[in-house]
Amino acid sequence: MTLTKHNIEALIMLCLSGNQLAQLEIYNRYYKAMYNTSFRIVNNSFEAEDIMQESFLTAFTKLDKLKEISTFSAWLKRIVVNNSIHAFNKNKKNEDVALDDVLYKIEDHQGVDTTTEFTSVKAKQILDTLNTLKSNYRIALTLNLIEGYDYEEISEVMQISYANCRTTISRAKESLRKKLEQLN
Repeated sequence: MTLTKHNIEALIMLCLSGNQLAQLEIYNRYYKAMYNTSFRIVNNSFEAEDIMQESFLTAFTKLDKLKEISTFSAWLKRIVVNNSIHAFNKNKKNEDVALDDVLYKIEDHQGVDTTTEFTSVKAKQILDTLNTLKSNYRIALTLNLIEGYDYEEISEVMQISYANCRTTISRAKESLRKKLEQLN
């Protein structure tokens, strides 16, 4: 039985009744986006994949707690972001080398949806430069500019005050702007 033509609400109802094919269809629809979201935060392909899979498991086991079926993708993304931030903070405490000193390279397009071709060199240049920022700047800007989170959501996810969030994003934008000016 093929479920590719079902809408997300119908698939979730099937998942709630224990249909594993429906779970697989949901996974296939969302795994790339969720992987990319996680990867932009943790900067590690293997860890992002683990986080993505754990997040799907969490979502499927707690599906009955979802209040509005139509908000499934946002709910799933929130699980992925929270798990990614948690893993990032855990790894940051255990690292000897400061993450701020580690540069992320996007040359092999890991973490970028390969179905989307970058026709603009500027877009790639901005992403490359974004990934050279301090980790808290990179995460805050990624959540704000790429994931579309507002300041309140970011401050909650990053466990910082609202004012600190606004300051961090402002400084991150300024740092990104300066680095981009140096390239031109």
